[in-house]
Amino acid sequence: MKATIQPSSVSGEIFAPASKSSMQRACAASLVRKGESIIYNPGVSNDDQAALRVIQALGATINKQEDGSLKIVSKGVNPISNEVNCGESGLGIRMFAPLVAMSRQPMAIVGEGSLLSRPMGFFDEILPQLGVQITSNHGKLPIHLQGPLQPQNITIDGSLSSQFLTGLLMAYAAAEAQDVTIQVIDLKSKPYVDLTLKVMEAFGLNVPVNNNYESFEFKNASASNTNTIHYTVEGDWSGGAFLLVAGAIAGNITINGLDINSTQADKTILHALNDCGCKLSIQADQIEIGPAPLKAFQFDATDCPDLFPPLVALASYCNGNTVIEGVHRLTHKESNRALTLQDEFGKMGVNIELQDNIMVVHGGSGVKGATVHSRHDHRIAMACAVAGLKAEGETIIEEAGAVGKSYPNFYEHIQSLGVSLKLDY
Repeated sequence: MKATIQPSSVSGEIFAPASKSSMQRACAASLVRKGESIIYNPGVSNDDQAALRVIQALGATINKQEDGSLKIVSKGVNPISNEVNCGESGLGIRMFAPLVAMSRQPMAIVGEGSLLSRPMGFFDEILPQLGVQITSNHGKLPIHLQGPLQPQNITIDGSLSSQFLTGLLMAYAAAEAQDVTIQVIDLKSKPYVDLTLKVMEAFGLNVPVNNNYESFEFKNASASNTNTIHYTVEGDWSGGAFLLVAGAIAGNITINGLDINSTQADKTILHALNDCGCKLSIQADQIEIGPAPLKAFQFDATDCPDLFPPLVALASYCNGNTVIEGVHRLTHKESNRALTLQDEFGKMGVNIELQDNIMVVHGGSGVKGATVHSRHDHRIAMACAVAGLKAEGETIIEEAGAVGKSYPNFYEHIQSLGVSLKLDY
Protein backbone atom coordinates (compact mmCIF):
# COMPACT_ATOMS: atom_id res chain seq x y z
CA MET A 1 0.00 0.00 0.00
CA LYS A 2 1.12 3.54 -0.79
CA ALA A 3 0.03 6.63 1.15
CA THR A 4 0.26 10.13 -0.30
CA ILE A 5 0.17 12.92 2.30
CA GLN A 6 -0.60 16.47 1.23
CA PRO A 7 0.51 19.38 3.45
CA SER A 8 -2.40 19.78 5.87
CA SER A 9 -3.59 21.45 9.04
CA VAL A 10 -5.22 19.36 11.74
CA SER A 11 -8.06 20.18 14.11
CA GLY A 12 -10.69 18.41 16.14
CA GLU A 13 -10.92 15.74 18.82
CA ILE A 14 -9.87 12.09 18.75
CA PHE A 15 -9.48 9.03 20.99
CA ALA A 16 -6.04 7.44 21.19
CA PRO A 17 -5.79 3.80 20.02
CA ALA A 18 -5.69 0.94 22.51
CA SER A 19 -2.23 0.12 23.90
CA LYS A 20 -0.78 -3.07 22.48
CA SER A 21 1.62 -3.18 25.45
CA SER A 22 -1.39 -3.28 27.78
CA MET A 23 -3.47 -5.53 25.51
CA GLN A 24 -0.82 -8.20 24.94
CA ARG A 25 0.00 -8.37 28.64
CA ALA A 26 -3.71 -8.72 29.41
CA CYS A 27 -3.92 -11.61 26.95
CA ALA A 28 -1.03 -13.38 28.68
CA ALA A 29 -2.46 -12.72 32.15
CA SER A 30 -5.91 -14.01 31.13
CA LEU A 31 -4.25 -17.22 29.90
CA VAL A 32 -2.18 -17.69 33.05
CA ARG A 33 -5.12 -16.97 35.31
CA LYS A 34 -7.48 -19.91 35.63
CA GLY A 35 -11.01 -18.61 35.17
CA GLU A 36 -12.98 -15.99 33.26
CA SER A 37 -11.66 -12.57 32.27
CA ILE A 38 -13.43 -9.75 30.43
CA ILE A 39 -11.18 -7.38 28.45
CA TYR A 40 -12.69 -4.00 27.53
CA ASN A 41 -11.38 -1.69 24.78
CA PRO A 42 -9.40 -4.59 23.24
CA GLY A 43 -6.72 -3.65 20.73
CA VAL A 44 -7.14 -4.49 17.04
CA SER A 45 -3.53 -4.22 15.82
CA ASN A 46 -1.74 -7.09 14.09
CA ASP A 47 0.29 -7.71 17.25
CA ASP A 48 -2.88 -7.81 19.35
CA GLN A 49 -4.49 -10.31 16.99
CA ALA A 50 -1.34 -12.45 17.10
CA ALA A 51 -1.48 -12.47 20.92
CA LEU A 52 -5.09 -13.65 20.83
CA ARG A 53 -4.19 -16.45 18.41
CA VAL A 54 -1.33 -17.51 20.69
CA ILE A 55 -3.48 -17.83 23.80
CA GLN A 56 -6.10 -19.73 21.81
CA ALA A 57 -3.41 -22.17 20.68
CA LEU A 58 -2.40 -22.51 24.33
CA GLY A 59 -5.92 -23.45 25.39
CA ALA A 60 -7.88 -20.25 26.08
CA THR A 61 -11.34 -19.72 24.58
CA ILE A 62 -12.26 -16.23 23.34
CA ASN A 63 -15.71 -14.85 22.66
CA LYS A 64 -16.47 -11.33 21.46
CA GLN A 65 -19.32 -9.70 23.37
CA GLU A 66 -21.99 -7.37 22.00
CA ASP A 67 -20.27 -4.34 23.56
CA GLY A 68 -17.01 -5.19 21.78
CA SER A 69 -15.31 -6.61 24.87
CA LEU A 70 -13.68 -10.04 24.87
CA LYS A 71 -14.58 -12.84 27.26
CA ILE A 72 -11.59 -15.11 27.78
CA VAL A 73 -11.87 -18.40 29.66
CA SER A 74 -8.74 -20.34 30.57
CA LYS A 75 -7.70 -23.39 32.54
CA GLY A 76 -4.05 -22.31 32.35
CA VAL A 77 -1.53 -23.33 29.70
CA ASN A 78 -3.09 -26.39 28.05
CA PRO A 79 -2.14 -26.35 24.36
CA ILE A 80 -4.57 -27.49 21.67
CA SER A 81 -1.84 -27.12 19.02
CA ASN A 82 1.84 -27.99 18.88
CA GLU A 83 2.73 -24.62 17.29
CA VAL A 84 2.21 -20.96 18.12
CA ASN A 85 2.75 -18.09 15.70
CA CYS A 86 3.74 -14.73 17.21
CA GLY A 87 3.40 -12.87 13.91
CA GLU A 88 5.87 -9.97 13.87
CA SER A 89 5.50 -9.13 17.56
CA GLY A 90 8.77 -8.75 19.47
CA LEU A 91 6.89 -8.50 22.76
CA GLY A 92 4.81 -11.52 21.77
CA ILE A 93 7.74 -13.87 21.19
CA ARG A 94 9.66 -12.75 24.26
CA MET A 95 6.66 -12.79 26.59
CA PHE A 96 4.94 -15.94 25.37
CA ALA A 97 7.99 -18.21 24.97
CA PRO A 98 8.28 -18.86 28.74
CA LEU A 99 4.51 -19.51 28.84
CA VAL A 100 4.73 -21.94 25.93
CA ALA A 101 7.50 -23.64 27.93
CA MET A 102 4.96 -24.39 30.66
CA SER A 103 3.68 -27.23 28.47
CA ARG A 104 4.84 -30.82 28.80
CA GLN A 105 4.25 -31.47 25.10
CA PRO A 106 6.79 -30.52 22.42
CA MET A 107 5.99 -27.08 21.02
CA ALA A 108 7.24 -24.93 18.16
CA ILE A 109 7.26 -21.12 18.15
CA VAL A 110 7.27 -19.46 14.74
CA GLY A 111 6.93 -15.91 13.51
CA GLU A 112 6.79 -13.77 10.41
CA GLY A 113 8.55 -10.92 8.64
CA SER A 114 11.21 -9.04 10.56
CA LEU A 115 10.76 -11.28 13.62
CA LEU A 116 12.57 -14.07 11.78
CA SER A 117 15.83 -12.11 11.83
CA ARG A 118 15.66 -10.77 15.38
CA PRO A 119 18.02 -12.40 17.91
CA MET A 120 16.47 -14.69 20.53
CA GLY A 121 19.62 -16.22 21.99
CA PHE A 122 18.59 -15.53 25.59
CA PHE A 123 16.03 -18.37 25.32
CA ASP A 124 18.84 -20.84 24.60
CA GLU A 125 20.74 -19.52 27.60
CA ILE A 126 18.03 -19.21 30.24
CA LEU A 127 15.27 -21.75 29.57
CA PRO A 128 17.51 -24.85 30.02
CA GLN A 129 18.26 -23.57 33.53
CA LEU A 130 14.53 -23.92 34.19
CA GLY A 131 14.25 -27.53 33.03
CA VAL A 132 13.18 -26.71 29.46
CA GLN A 133 14.57 -28.55 26.45
CA ILE A 134 15.14 -26.10 23.61
CA THR A 135 16.58 -25.91 20.13
CA SER A 136 16.60 -22.81 17.95
CA ASN A 137 17.83 -21.68 14.56
CA HIS A 138 21.17 -20.32 15.81
CA GLY A 139 19.40 -18.07 18.31
CA LYS A 140 16.58 -17.18 15.91
CA LEU A 141 13.17 -18.58 15.00
CA PRO A 142 11.82 -21.19 14.74
CA ILE A 143 12.24 -22.35 18.33
CA HIS A 144 11.35 -25.85 19.49
CA LEU A 145 10.93 -26.47 23.20
CA GLN A 146 9.46 -28.84 25.74
CA GLY A 147 8.76 -28.16 29.39
CA PRO A 148 7.37 -27.90 31.87
CA LEU A 149 9.23 -24.81 33.02
CA GLN A 150 10.27 -25.11 36.67
CA PRO A 151 10.99 -21.84 38.51
CA GLN A 152 14.53 -21.56 39.87
CA ASN A 153 16.78 -18.82 41.23
CA ILE A 154 18.33 -17.35 38.09
CA THR A 155 20.17 -14.27 36.85
CA ILE A 156 19.29 -12.63 33.51
CA ASP A 157 20.70 -9.76 31.47
CA GLY A 158 18.10 -7.00 31.19
CA SER A 159 20.13 -4.69 28.96
CA LEU A 160 18.66 -5.86 25.63
CA SER A 161 14.98 -6.00 26.51
CA SER A 162 12.60 -6.08 29.45
CA GLN A 163 10.15 -8.21 27.49
CA PHE A 164 11.74 -11.58 28.29
CA LEU A 165 11.58 -10.66 31.98
CA THR A 166 7.86 -9.99 31.52
CA GLY A 167 7.42 -13.53 30.18
CA LEU A 168 9.40 -15.05 33.03
CA LEU A 169 7.39 -13.13 35.63
CA MET A 170 4.15 -14.39 34.06
CA ALA A 171 5.47 -17.96 33.83
CA TYR A 172 6.68 -18.00 37.45
CA ALA A 173 3.24 -16.76 38.52
CA ALA A 174 1.59 -19.47 36.41
CA ALA A 175 3.81 -22.11 38.04
CA GLU A 176 2.87 -20.76 41.50
CA ALA A 177 6.52 -20.08 42.26
CA GLN A 178 7.48 -19.77 45.92
CA ASP A 179 10.74 -18.69 47.54
CA VAL A 180 12.55 -18.09 44.23
CA THR A 181 14.20 -14.95 42.89
CA ILE A 182 14.99 -13.61 39.41
CA GLN A 183 18.11 -11.44 39.55
CA VAL A 184 18.34 -8.85 36.76
CA ILE A 185 21.49 -7.11 35.56
CA ASP A 186 21.25 -3.67 33.92
CA LEU A 187 17.48 -3.64 33.32
CA LYS A 188 16.26 -1.31 30.57
CA SER A 189 12.71 -0.07 29.96
CA LYS A 190 11.78 -0.22 33.64
CA PRO A 191 8.37 1.44 33.05
CA TYR A 192 7.33 -1.54 30.95
CA VAL A 193 8.12 -3.84 33.86
CA ASP A 194 5.94 -1.59 36.03
CA LEU A 195 3.14 -2.14 33.50
CA THR A 196 3.66 -5.91 33.68
CA LEU A 197 3.41 -5.91 37.46
CA LYS A 198 0.34 -3.68 37.30
CA VAL A 199 -1.41 -6.06 34.88
CA MET A 200 -0.45 -9.09 36.98
CA GLU A 201 -1.99 -7.43 40.02
CA ALA A 202 -5.15 -6.55 38.10
CA PHE A 203 -5.61 -10.20 37.13
CA GLY A 204 -5.01 -11.48 40.66
CA LEU A 205 -1.70 -13.17 39.84
CA ASN A 206 1.11 -13.64 42.33
CA VAL A 207 3.06 -10.37 42.03
CA PRO A 208 6.73 -10.62 43.04
CA VAL A 209 8.51 -8.19 45.32
CA ASN A 210 10.40 -5.68 43.19
CA ASN A 211 13.76 -4.99 44.81
CA ASN A 212 14.69 -1.78 42.98
CA TYR A 213 14.56 -3.61 39.60
CA GLU A 214 17.64 -5.62 40.61
CA SER A 215 15.69 -8.69 41.65
CA PHE A 216 12.12 -9.93 41.68
CA GLU A 217 11.30 -12.21 44.57
CA PHE A 218 8.38 -14.62 44.60
CA LYS A 219 7.35 -15.46 48.13
CA ASN A 220 4.11 -17.25 48.98
CA ALA A 221 1.85 -18.09 46.06
CA SER A 222 -1.30 -15.98 46.07
CA ALA A 223 -4.65 -17.58 46.77
CA SER A 224 -6.66 -18.32 43.63
CA ASN A 225 -9.33 -15.77 42.74
CA THR A 226 -12.39 -17.43 41.19
CA ASN A 227 -14.22 -14.17 40.46
CA THR A 228 -14.50 -12.85 36.92
CA ILE A 229 -11.74 -10.31 36.21
CA HIS A 230 -12.70 -7.08 34.42
CA TYR A 231 -9.81 -5.26 32.73
CA THR A 232 -9.86 -2.16 30.51
CA VAL A 233 -6.98 -1.78 28.05
CA GLU A 234 -5.27 1.60 28.38
CA GLY A 235 -4.97 4.13 25.61
CA ASP A 236 -1.66 3.79 23.81
CA TRP A 237 0.98 6.43 24.50
CA SER A 238 3.17 4.94 21.74
CA GLY A 239 0.56 5.52 19.03
CA GLY A 240 -0.77 8.60 20.80
CA ALA A 241 2.70 10.16 20.56
CA PHE A 242 2.24 10.54 16.79
CA LEU A 243 -1.11 12.29 17.28
CA LEU A 244 0.47 14.61 19.85
CA VAL A 245 3.33 15.48 17.51
CA ALA A 246 0.84 16.08 14.69
CA GLY A 247 -0.86 18.65 16.91
CA ALA A 248 2.41 20.30 17.86
CA ILE A 249 3.34 20.63 14.18
CA ALA A 250 0.11 21.17 12.32
CA GLY A 251 -2.85 22.41 14.39
CA ASN A 252 -4.89 22.48 17.56
CA ILE A 253 -6.33 19.09 18.53
CA THR A 254 -7.68 17.35 21.62
CA ILE A 255 -6.68 13.75 22.37
CA ASN A 256 -8.74 11.61 24.73
CA GLY A 257 -8.02 8.24 26.30
CA LEU A 258 -4.40 8.74 27.42
CA ASP A 259 -3.98 8.08 31.14
CA ILE A 260 -1.52 10.58 32.59
CA ASN A 261 -0.99 8.17 35.52
CA SER A 262 -0.08 5.31 33.19
CA THR A 263 3.10 3.30 33.72
CA GLN A 264 3.69 3.18 29.94
CA ALA A 265 7.21 4.38 29.20
CA ASP A 266 6.17 6.47 26.20
CA LYS A 267 4.16 8.83 28.39
CA THR A 268 7.45 10.74 28.70
CA ILE A 269 6.73 12.23 25.24
CA LEU A 270 5.05 14.95 27.31
CA HIS A 271 8.47 16.10 28.57
CA ALA A 272 9.74 16.62 25.02
CA LEU A 273 6.56 18.42 24.00
CA ASN A 274 6.79 20.69 27.01
CA ASP A 275 10.47 21.41 26.37
CA CYS A 276 10.00 22.23 22.67
CA GLY A 277 7.55 25.03 23.47
CA CYS A 278 4.35 23.89 21.77
CA LYS A 279 0.95 24.76 23.24
CA LEU A 280 0.15 22.01 25.73
CA SER A 281 -2.67 21.62 28.23
CA ILE A 282 -2.70 18.34 30.18
CA GLN A 283 -5.95 17.49 31.94
CA ALA A 284 -7.16 14.37 33.72
CA ASP A 285 -9.22 13.10 30.81
CA GLN A 286 -7.77 14.85 27.78
CA ILE A 287 -4.72 16.59 26.32
CA GLU A 288 -5.01 19.74 24.23
CA ILE A 289 -2.04 20.53 21.99
CA GLY A 290 -1.24 23.03 19.26
CA PRO A 291 1.61 24.63 17.35
CA ALA A 292 3.85 27.48 18.49
CA PRO A 293 7.42 28.49 17.61
CA LEU A 294 9.28 25.25 18.34
CA LYS A 295 12.78 25.02 19.78
CA ALA A 296 15.29 22.18 19.96
CA PHE A 297 15.28 19.95 23.02
CA GLN A 298 17.28 17.19 24.71
CA PHE A 299 15.72 13.84 25.53
CA ASP A 300 16.92 10.49 26.92
CA ALA A 301 14.97 7.73 25.15
CA THR A 302 16.95 4.83 26.62
CA ASP A 303 13.90 3.52 28.49
CA CYS A 304 11.43 4.44 25.73
CA PRO A 305 13.16 3.74 22.38
CA ASP A 306 9.84 3.57 20.51
CA LEU A 307 9.65 7.35 20.90
CA PHE A 308 12.58 7.94 18.52
CA PRO A 309 10.40 8.11 15.35
CA PRO A 310 7.83 10.64 16.65
CA LEU A 311 10.62 12.61 18.37
CA VAL A 312 12.52 12.87 15.07
CA ALA A 313 9.37 14.11 13.32
CA LEU A 314 8.95 16.72 16.05
CA ALA A 315 12.63 17.71 16.08
CA SER A 316 12.54 18.27 12.29
CA TYR A 317 10.37 21.34 12.96
CA CYS A 318 12.29 22.61 16.00
CA ASN A 319 14.79 25.41 15.49
CA GLY A 320 18.26 24.20 16.44
CA ASN A 321 19.89 20.84 17.12
CA THR A 322 17.84 18.33 19.08
CA VAL A 323 19.82 15.66 20.94
CA ILE A 324 18.22 12.27 21.62
CA GLU A 325 20.05 9.66 23.69
CA GLY A 326 19.55 5.89 23.51
CA VAL A 327 20.51 5.00 19.93
CA HIS A 328 21.90 1.63 21.07
CA ARG A 329 18.32 0.49 21.80
CA LEU A 330 17.32 0.82 18.12
CA THR A 331 19.36 -1.92 16.47
CA HIS A 332 16.97 -4.83 16.92
CA LYS A 333 13.64 -3.20 16.13
CA GLU A 334 11.56 -3.88 12.99
CA SER A 335 14.38 -2.12 11.18
CA ASN A 336 17.63 -0.64 12.45
CA ARG A 337 15.68 2.48 13.29
CA ALA A 338 18.66 4.77 13.75
CA LEU A 339 19.88 4.21 10.18
CA THR A 340 16.34 4.08 8.81
CA LEU A 341 15.41 7.43 10.37
CA GLN A 342 18.65 8.94 9.10
CA ASP A 343 18.02 7.67 5.55
CA GLU A 344 14.29 8.35 5.20
CA PHE A 345 14.29 11.77 6.87
CA GLY A 346 17.39 12.58 4.84
CA LYS A 347 15.18 12.20 1.76
CA MET A 348 12.93 14.86 3.32
CA GLY A 349 15.86 17.26 3.73
CA VAL A 350 16.41 16.66 7.44
CA ASN A 351 20.02 16.09 8.47
CA ILE A 352 20.47 13.50 11.23
CA GLU A 353 23.85 12.71 12.76
CA LEU A 354 24.59 9.52 14.68
CA GLN A 355 27.30 9.80 17.32
CA ASP A 356 27.61 6.47 19.15
CA ASN A 357 24.60 6.46 21.53
CA ILE A 358 23.46 9.97 20.53
CA MET A 359 21.25 11.14 17.67
CA VAL A 360 21.41 14.80 16.64
CA VAL A 361 18.54 16.14 14.53
CA HIS A 362 19.29 19.40 12.76
CA GLY A 363 15.85 20.98 12.66
CA GLY A 364 14.15 24.19 11.66
CA SER A 365 15.53 24.50 8.13
CA GLY A 366 12.43 23.13 6.43
CA VAL A 367 11.05 19.70 5.59
CA LYS A 368 10.62 18.69 1.95
CA GLY A 369 8.00 16.37 0.60
CA ALA A 370 9.59 13.24 -0.83
CA THR A 371 9.03 9.59 -1.65
CA VAL A 372 10.05 7.56 1.39
CA HIS A 373 9.84 3.90 2.40
CA SER A 374 8.56 2.51 5.68
CA ARG A 375 11.11 -0.34 5.57
CA HIS A 376 8.10 -2.40 6.72
CA ASP A 377 8.33 -0.59 10.07
CA HIS A 378 5.05 0.78 11.45
CA ARG A 379 6.63 3.61 13.42
CA ILE A 380 8.72 4.80 10.47
CA ALA A 381 5.57 5.00 8.32
CA MET A 382 3.74 7.06 10.97
CA ALA A 383 6.75 9.32 11.59
CA CYS A 384 7.06 10.15 7.89
CA ALA A 385 3.31 10.78 7.62
CA VAL A 386 3.36 13.22 10.54
CA ALA A 387 6.51 14.93 9.26
CA GLY A 388 4.79 15.40 5.91
CA LEU A 389 1.97 17.48 7.39
CA LYS A 390 3.84 20.77 7.00
CA ALA A 391 6.39 19.74 4.37
CA GLU A 392 6.95 21.58 1.13
CA GLY A 393 5.08 19.38 -1.34
CA GLU A 394 3.48 15.97 -1.02
CA THR A 395 5.00 13.04 0.84
CA ILE A 396 4.60 9.54 -0.60
CA ILE A 397 5.11 6.62 1.79
CA GLU A 398 5.77 3.25 0.20
CA GLU A 399 4.74 0.12 2.13
CA ALA A 400 2.53 2.39 4.19
CA GLY A 401 0.43 -0.55 5.37
CA ALA A 402 3.10 -1.36 7.93
CA VAL A 403 1.05 0.71 10.41
CA GLY A 404 -1.20 -2.33 10.85
CA LYS A 405 1.30 -3.81 13.26
CA SER A 406 0.38 -1.37 16.02
CA TYR A 407 -2.15 1.21 14.75
CA PRO A 408 -4.25 -0.04 11.82
CA ASN A 409 -6.62 2.93 12.05
CA PHE A 410 -3.83 5.52 11.88
CA TYR A 411 -4.60 6.92 8.42
CA GLU A 412 -8.34 6.96 9.11
CA HIS A 413 -7.70 8.81 12.37
CA ILE A 414 -5.50 11.53 10.91
CA GLN A 415 -7.96 11.96 8.03
CA SER A 416 -10.67 12.62 10.62
CA LEU A 417 -8.49 15.46 11.91
CA GLY A 418 -8.39 17.07 8.46
CA VAL A 419 -5.31 15.52 6.86
CA SER A 420 -5.52 15.26 3.08
CA LEU A 421 -4.24 11.85 2.09
CA LYS A 422 -4.77 9.17 -0.50
CA LEU A 423 -4.23 5.44 -0.11
CA ASP A 424 -3.35 3.28 -3.13
CA TYR A 425 -3.65 -0.48 -2.62
